Amino acid sequence: MPQSAFAILLLAVLPAMALGAAPTRSSGGQLLSAPTAEEHSAWLSAMRAWRDGSSRNRSLYGDRRMAWAQRSFVEALVIVQDRTLYDPAAGRYTVDRYLADVKRRYGGVDCVILWHTYPNIGIDDRNQHDHLRDMPGGIPGLRRMVAGFHRRGVRVLFPIIPWDAGTRAEDTPLATAMARDMAAIGADGLFGDTLNGIPRDFAVASPSLALEPELNLGSDDMLRWNAMSWGQFWDEPFAPGISAYRWLEPRHMVHVTSRWAQDRSGDLQRAFLNGTGYESWENVWGLWNGITSRDAASLRRIAAIERRFAPLLGSGDWEPYAATERPGVFASRFSAGGQALWTLVNRNGQPVSGGVLRVAFTAGTRYFDLWHGRELAARPRNGMVSLRIGMAANGFGAVLAATGAPPTNLSGFLKSMAAMPRGTSAPWRPLPQRLAPIAGTRRYSSAPAGMIAIPGGAFAFRVSGVEIEGDDAHGVDVQYPWEDSPRRSHERVMDVPAFYIDRTPVTNSQFRRFLLATRYRPRDSHNFLRNWSGGAFPRGWDEKPVTWVSLEDARAYAAWAGKRLPHEWEWQYAAQGTDGRAYPWGPTWDASAVPPPDTGRTMRQPDDVGRYPNGASPFGALDMVGSVWQWTEEVVDGHTRAAILRGGTMYRPGGSDWYFPPANRLDQHGKYLLMAPSKDRSGAIGFRCAADAAP
Repeated sequence: MPQSAFAILLLAVLPAMALGAAPTRSSGGQLLSAPTAEEHSAWLSAMRAWRDGSSRNRSLYGDRRMAWAQRSFVEALVIVQDRTLYDPAAGRYTVDRYLADVKRRYGGVDCVILWHTYPNIGIDDRNQHDHLRDMPGGIPGLRRMVAGFHRRGVRVLFPIIPWDAGTRAEDTPLATAMARDMAAIGADGLFGDTLNGIPRDFAVASPSLALEPELNLGSDDMLRWNAMSWGQFWDEPFAPGISAYRWLEPRHMVHVTSRWAQDRSGDLQRAFLNGTGYESWENVWGLWNGITSRDAASLRRIAAIERRFAPLLGSGDWEPYAATERPGVFASRFSAGGQALWTLVNRNGQPVSGGVLRVAFTAGTRYFDLWHGRELAARPRNGMVSLRIGMAANGFGAVLAATGAPPTNLSGFLKSMAAMPRGTSAPWRPLPQRLAPIAGTRRYSSAPAGMIAIPGGAFAFRVSGVEIEGDDAHGVDVQYPWEDSPRRSHERVMDVPAFYIDRTPVTNSQFRRFLLATRYRPRDSHNFLRNWSGGAFPRGWDEKPVTWVSLEDARAYAAWAGKRLPHEWEWQYAAQGTDGRAYPWGPTWDASAVPPPDTGRTMRQPDDVGRYPNGASPFGALDMVGSVWQWTEEVVDGHTRAAILRGGTMYRPGGSDWYFPPANRLDQHGKYLLMAPSKDRSGAIGFRCAADAAP
């Protein structure tokens, strides 16, 4: 906003603010636009009047159980499928490995949100509590994992998913169920996905949990039971905005975040100017949006300063937009007990050097450049001191003024700041992915029983991921061997060798023969054949597709049968033929070719294979769409494993568009994040096999 426009707004707002009314704020909870030097005094007085007129009955912040939240400056959202948190090969949580990684790169975290639901929830009827119970080791395993974070001084939150009203109904209200779950695993807080403030019934149900909503608070009164909140400050002008909630309650912790930002300097500046925290979210639903070396170096310094001077930042004596000597450099001044701390951000694209702050001289006061770890020369002139510091382009600065004895062990802190790495200017790059190899089979000269022949030939492979969030520019979805980065849409004309594919998905009776022949039992058996009982499927289920089998279980069956899982392009070729049709039977949807839709809270069992012959593909493959999702490729990068699922189901839980999206068209696929068989198995996922053909 131009300064002239802000002056008009200020004249309109100041009288109301002086009476204690709330000023205009953005959708992200910010107070936008910095006052000019001439307006600053009146603006600050009006801001203080507004704060003084707001509710001060906030005993929450004096509760010793919540004290940790006021020092939780770096929070990370961690999807549970991240391979630094869980080792699928060893089958164990690796908390120390995760914490060592973030400590090495940007100085560590104070708390984590462990995300166990979206984007996989809704593929079947398991609700958010089921997904928690299905984590490796169940509730006891989770409790041990949370204790591992606690041993390292890190607090743990889990999400509330309020929109999860279409899957299996839980037997108790959400607030009560979450209090029960969190008590069982020893968690410290709840994060409210999509919530404008977490309702008070959650605080009543579990008063020891810190509550943190994703969006704004529904009212300023909600500060009384929401100890933290996110700051998604997307609509900000040149001057970083001031957090309304941090201003009203300086002990309220805000975590600034923007999940898709590749350059995080802006978010870090917003956090530092407000004296608040930062959300170091890197694994965004399986896409690794890693913090760059430069931003990691900045975050390390910001966090060190904020942790060291947390009492100053939360004292309430805060002067936003304190005067600086340089245009485009903004400062906040926090003071208490004979100390003052300036946090500074340079919004210019050029570095700044020389005098940045000019402050009144006080005898016995010493000044320290915290960012670079050195004491500043203070030469008074005409009752003022000019403080000379250097700031990088779009960089940061921090100055401490201490009257009398400096803080304890300040010299050691300065040495550690001076020794911190500067980071490099290497640009953000997407993390490369690879397909897990699929070993070939013996080459069959004719179709094995139950399989059909797919002739070799040129195939135009065109497919797009149906992920709800992200766009192609972010590197969302997957990367095939012929691509240089992950992307949402894929196209390649391929020469596909001849192969065989099962006419239908593998059935319960077929899988039972495999078990009897091999005595196969998975190491992680939770949810294995969950809809069977005593090693047998229910009467009449012989020809239903087998479900509740993991990718590993499917591979074991295929190896026993002398087969393999199909490559995704083989699956699509067998379903589509060469004319690019949208569905196996043709270009338009035909409801008679698939099972009827299922939108109930309890998912029904799939129909018998072969029941819908109208849905046959050009080659005669059945149940390619609308029966069960089918395992194909596994995609791997340095942080995440995912499976490419094909075919979709007719199950679609109602009430929300955030559930795992359908992909019934042949030019669509689903990306299903993998963690461990206990959690990966689903009542909606089965498989069919492929085999290689002799030349």
